[in-house]
Amino acid sequence: MRDLSVAGWRIYLEFERWRVKCSKCTSVHVEHLDWLADNPRYTQRFAMHVGNLCRDMTVSRVAEIERLHHSTVKDLDKLYMRRQIELAGTPTPRAIGVDEISIRKGHNYRVIVSDLDRRRPIWVGGEGRKEEDLDKFFEFAGKTKSKRIKLAAMDMWKAFRNSTLKNAPDALIIYDKFHIMSHLSKALDQVRRDEYKRLSGKDRSYIKGQRYTLLSNKENLDLDGRRALKKLLAANRRLNTAYVLKETFGQLWNYKTARGARAFFERWKDSLKWKRIKPYEKFAAMVERHWDGIASYCHPDNKVSVWVWSKASTTKYALSSAKPMAIVTRNI
Repeated sequence: MRDLSVAGWRIYLEFERWRVKCSKCTSVHVEHLDWLADNPRYTQRFAMHVGNLCRDMTVSRVAEIERLHHSTVKDLDKLYMRRQIELAGTPTPRAIGVDEISIRKGHNYRVIVSDLDRRRPIWVGGEGRKEEDLDKFFEFAGKTKSKRIKLAAMDMWKAFRNSTLKNAPDALIIYDKFHIMSHLSKALDQVRRDEYKRLSGKDRSYIKGQRYTLLSNKENLDLDGRRALKKLLAANRRLNTAYVLKETFGQLWNYKTARGARAFFERWKDSLKWKRIKPYEKFAAMVERHWDGIASYCHPDNKVSVWVWSKASTTKYALSSAKPMAIVTRNI
C-alpha cells in the first residue's frame, strides 16, 4: 500500500487485516482501518497529499511527479474534495449567483450556483438549464436555508428566475451587469457586421479585422489598438455613434437609486431616436422587459460582486457527472 514518500523514496506499507466470518449471516467482514483511503491501495494521508498537489498543478503533472496513472490521481483528488466538502458543511448563502456552463459540445449544460459573499461556487448539478435543474439546488440547500437567501444574481433566463421565485420567495432578483453588457456588446458587433455588408472598397477595409478592437474595453487596448480604434471610429460615423452609446450606457451601474437609474435609461433610450440602429433598439426593448431586475442592482446593499466562475477554479472531472454535487473551489 502506497504511503507518503520520505527523502525521495517511495514508501509502501505491508500489513495484515482481520477477516471475520459471521456465523449467522455467513458473510465475511474485513477490519476497518480509519487511516486507509477509500481506494484500498493508498493511505488516507497520501490521498490528501495528492489532492493538495492538485490545487496548484494539473492532473498530468501530479501523475508524473508521483509516478501514478492520471485516472488514479483523479480518484484520489475526488477523495480530497469530498473531505473538504465534509469540513465546509452545507452552505447558508445570503447572496447567490446562478449561471450555467457548457461541459461539452451539443448544448450540454450544468447549472452552477455560487456564494457571492464568499466568492466561491457551492453547487453544480442538473442535466441542463431548465427550471427543474435549478430546483435541485434548492432541494440540496433545504427549505430553511433557501428562505434565508436575500439576493439572487443571474442572467435573464426565465427558467432560473421562476425557480428562484418559487423556492426562495424572499430573494430579490438581480440581473448582473456582466450579462447585460454582454448583450450590448453583441448589439454593437451586429452593427459592425451590418456596416461591413453595406460598405465596399476602402470604407469596408477600415472595419475588416477590427472586431476585437471595437468590442474591447479601451483601457485594455495597447497603443496600436487605440490608434486603430480611433481610426475606425473616425472613418465610420454609424459605428462611432454605436460605440459612444455603448460606453455611455455603462454609467447606469453607478446610480444608487432606481429613480435615478430610470431617468438615465429614459434619456439613453431617447438618444436612439432617428439613429436607425435596430440592434440597439432591440437591446433597449429587452432592458425594458427586465427592468425590475436591473433596477434592483442600483441599491447600495445590492451591489454584490457578481463573481464569474471559471472552469480552472475546480477540477474538470467534477463536472463530468450529471449528479448534483457541492464543490469546493480552488485557486481563488
